[in-house]
Amino acid sequence: MAEKRPVLVVTEADDITADMVIAELNRRGVPVVRFDPADIGEDLTVSARFGTCPAQVAGQVRTPSRSVSLDRVRSVYWRRPRWPEFAHLSDDDARFAAAQVRHGLGGILYSLDSPLWVNHPLRNAAADYKPSQLALADRLGLMVPPTLVTNDPDEARKFIVEHEHVLFKTLRWTPYRRDGVPVTGWAEPVTPVEIDPSVRVTPHLFQARVQKAADVRVLVVGRRLFAVRIDSDLLDWRKDYSALSYSVVDLPDRVSKALFAYLDHYGLVSGSFDLALDSQGDYWWLELNPNGQWGWLEEKTGLEMSAAFADLLTEGAAT
Repeated sequence: MAEKRPVLVVTEADDITADMVIAELNRRGVPVVRFDPADIGEDLTVSARFGTCPAQVAGQVRTPSRSVSLDRVRSVYWRRPRWPEFAHLSDDDARFAAAQVRHGLGGILYSLDSPLWVNHPLRNAAADYKPSQLALADRLGLMVPPTLVTNDPDEARKFIVEHEHVLFKTLRWTPYRRDGVPVTGWAEPVTPVEIDPSVRVTPHLFQARVQKAADVRVLVVGRRLFAVRIDSDLLDWRKDYSALSYSVVDLPDRVSKALFAYLDHYGLVSGSFDLALDSQGDYWWLELNPNGQWGWLEEKTGLEMSAAFADLLTEGAAT
């Protein structure tokens, strides 16, 4: 019997969501090689050759317990990898070493085009710009709240006055600490008097508030769609998971088709969408996270999300 081709799972060690998928793959007898780029060194070795063999890329990735030939990879589940920071080196040496890992190890992995990627990191990156997301959602006929991205304080004040109830949202989540304490950028109300000259430092995203009845998180895996209604009294439901209640819902066909088309546009096979449901039953576009969290939703609803990922990764290539 031919050896089964493995699935690569690229993520940090403490990733419960990846654990759920790996457990499902293990139940099916599909071999898995898991590693984190931050482990480069004794715990992670990579070698690749180009231009000297029949395969476009030939080589191996090795961990202390696993080894995989690059031309044998069935599929790649790109979850939450960490890149090394080399804190023991000088600043210049650390920057140099980090760049070599990203462009060396990352470049080797990115060059693999025969496996199925869920999702390819370069496609994730292309889909991760909110202004681009908003424009595409509008083109696909999804309802998009009036939104302004600007670093002009006068434009910001004018927009807030015009729409009255306006939220400020970050354009990109990034790790941030204030006085050593991690800070998260929630969606927050903003008023004209809060706008000051510091807005000029960087573009800001201002969005008219949707008078929502509930939030809806939608996970798409391949051609399967899971929609979960999230009820709470919170403006931003991420602030307090204990205050949330969940129910499985069916989306209107036009919305489902638009979400599939959205992923197709970016060449993604999976993504987590956030929508707002208003009292009229209309769905409003909020954002896409190309690699969003979903594990807690499976636990709360019983939806077979990890099985859907395992199905997709197993189908990546023939055994």
